[in-house]
Amino acid sequence: MNGVCRTGAALLVLALSVPGCGGSKAASASAPPPSVSVIVATPETIGVPSEWIATLDGYVNAQIRPQVTGYLIKRTYQEGGVVKKGDVLFEIDPRPFEVALSQTQAQVGQAEAQLGKAQRDLERDKPLAEQRAIAQSQLDNDVQASLAAEATLKSAQAAVDAAQLNLGFTKVTSLIGGIAAIATAQIGDLVGPATLLTTVSQTDPIKAYFPLSEQEYIRIADRLNHTGTGGQPFKQDGLQLILADGSNYPHMGRFDAADRQIDQKTGTIRISAAFPNPGNTLRPGQYGRVRAETATLSGALLVPQRAVAELQGAYQLRVVDADNHVSTRAVKLGDRLGTRWIVTQGINPGDRVVVEGAQVNDGTVVTPRPFGEEAK
Repeated sequence: MNGVCRTGAALLVLALSVPGCGGSKAASASAPPPSVSVIVATPETIGVPSEWIATLDGYVNAQIRPQVTGYLIKRTYQEGGVVKKGDVLFEIDPRPFEVALSQTQAQVGQAEAQLGKAQRDLERDKPLAEQRAIAQSQLDNDVQASLAAEATLKSAQAAVDAAQLNLGFTKVTSLIGGIAAIATAQIGDLVGPATLLTTVSQTDPIKAYFPLSEQEYIRIADRLNHTGTGGQPFKQDGLQLILADGSNYPHMGRFDAADRQIDQKTGTIRISAAFPNPGNTLRPGQYGRVRAETATLSGALLVPQRAVAELQGAYQLRVVDADNHVSTRAVKLGDRLGTRWIVTQGINPGDRVVVEGAQVNDGTVVTPRPFGEEAK
């Protein structure tokens, strides 16, 4: 009896297991194809940007140097602050120049006295010479003495002007309005025309200098060289500045000037651009990247960067054909525009390019969905 029960139980287990296996095969056979996100390669007309490493500098930089020699006794500006044209930045000890001015003024007095005497002698001797009461040579000497006294007086007056000018130079003023740098001379230093006291830079607008390769220059030379007659090398206010931290500067810049020659050592030409700088956020010496659209490309095919796979220096895309089969294609890429690549070879207009989805072998049937549909 026990043997019969065990045999029946075994048959029951076998009978139950067979339908289970058949159900698993049916379930796997009915599994849907994997889903992939695709975009349709559509020709576009785009502006091709170029990018250059740039160095910022003041639009105008003025080195502040004294015009007289003396001891520095005072600094009258806030270092790193904004100054106006004509503001007094430093003062030099004026006492030696005040003494020099007094001396020249005294010399003017002496010259005036000598001129007065010479003129009186001439007035007295002229009628006597006409009456032949004195020799003609005496009158000639009087004339020459009067002329010499006049010249001496003019020289003394010029010396007074020079002394007054030097006394005024003891107050060192700013040549332009802008930001004044930290002083390079200290109170008590003996300074002169060769001494750099500080630098003032006009920073609004601020200049960006960057090198343009000879090949790039040839491509846009016509527009660069006709800027003054209505041409524009780039879009009006179309220069974008990318700061050192990767952020985009909010104000667009404009082309300012091109240097007169190509640097034979580097094969580049120096270009300057101007950017608005309200609040003096940008400072001379900063580095950044200047970007501008320098060409227009028609019929360009672009794909998202995430769709591109790189293998040993070669680039690949996956494409879904009309029967929803996946195939891998080798492609050549051009410039990068933001998060997209220009594909110059390997796909055709209308091709469905896989952006995201399951990694499957070539020939696998997939279910394509427009890229971004899942996010919506």
